[in-house]
Amino acid sequence: MSGATPIADTSHLMGRSLPLAPKAPLALRHLPLAPDARAVDRATRPIHAIWETTLRCDLACRHCGSRAGRERPDELSTEESLDLVRQLATLGVLEVSLIGGEAYLRDDWLEIVAAVRAAGMQCTMVTGGRALTADRARAAAAAGLQSVSVSIDGGAESHDRLRRVVGSHRAALEAARNLTAAGIPVAVNTQINRLSMPDLPGVLDTVIALGAHAWQIMLTVAMGRAADEPDILIQPYELLGLFPLLATLKARCDASGVRLLPGNNIGYFGPLESVLRGTFPRGHKGSCGAGCSTIGIEANGAVKGCPSLQTVPWTGGNIRDAALADIWERAAPLRVMRDRTVDDLRGFCRTCYYADECRAGCTWTGFSLFGKTGDNPLCHHRALEMQARGLRERLVRVAPAPGLPFDHGYFEIVLEEVPRE
Repeated sequence: MSGATPIADTSHLMGRSLPLAPKAPLALRHLPLAPDARAVDRATRPIHAIWETTLRCDLACRHCGSRAGRERPDELSTEESLDLVRQLATLGVLEVSLIGGEAYLRDDWLEIVAAVRAAGMQCTMVTGGRALTADRARAAAAAGLQSVSVSIDGGAESHDRLRRVVGSHRAALEAARNLTAAGIPVAVNTQINRLSMPDLPGVLDTVIALGAHAWQIMLTVAMGRAADEPDILIQPYELLGLFPLLATLKARCDASGVRLLPGNNIGYFGPLESVLRGTFPRGHKGSCGAGCSTIGIEANGAVKGCPSLQTVPWTGGNIRDAALADIWERAAPLRVMRDRTVDDLRGFCRTCYYADECRAGCTWTGFSLFGKTGDNPLCHHRALEMQARGLRERLVRVAPAPGLPFDHGYFEIVLEEVPRE
């Protein structure tokens, strides 16, 4: 991992306990919609819906952006959930991914799975796997669940410390084996931070040993509990070591029949982009897909362009107040990426060679750092450009997060000379 600051001793990042999960506020309601949909809004349709069916969770992970734990006080009923399934199908969604919290903690989660499949959509799930028993796995298979992505964030020590439960790594592996035994294909997802990054080669060993068909990777974002732990977040200049490592791991994935799926905040347009995404339709990643190819639903019916985005200001409406199609077409927060141009960018991103194509990359990542869009220092191309000038960018937290679900703090960029070795 030449070019990156070595991450040799992370023990000082691991010793603090977490607060109890906060209680989520009631859903935002009766939000304004534009009088009419435009041609671009009618032509744009989400392929993938990511649905937080409950915020209830049996883990309290230190890198959890939603601060999951307690269920929301106003989560959708079974009847409302099944109606949402019908609206998603009508909108043209092809795949619905159930997330949480922990989706299997809803009493009606299997009914939701069956409804998604009956509506002609693919149904997948993401899980921490702490209590995904053999019985639950068999029931999920009977309901029609088609694939489950199990979260594995490093080796056993790093994973358990991030998940704050000793044995959670072992439980995740057992969940994956239960799913495989039930006939459900398994994938793995991994957050990359300063604890998990050194473990990535070993995580891939685990992915291969489990027979997983895919491995999704993403950077831990400075939101929720992760904003409380700035020392675990990857710094922009550490991407100089991360991306060559990912290229090596991509070659191993190809050789092992594992599909590597870099998340939207793994980018952008650096020299290894075609290596990581050469099999994508365009051979590279475009800009943020929020409100374009994806739609996010919170457990209380709030609709966002991306499930990871903050509830405020990114909620466009609530399905208890308006039809899903109307929210998709007429809500201002869901139109942001349909309308974003270079003129909306700031800082380095505004003058970047790739500005028109990238448009500052992942909206969630940049907004979580600065509370506004248009600039994103977590970019391989940008880190290389800085290095060529003998400079690097370092992120420093200047204001903490308030401690609510989907919250964020505030960071500033410190531009400094690259330290001499």
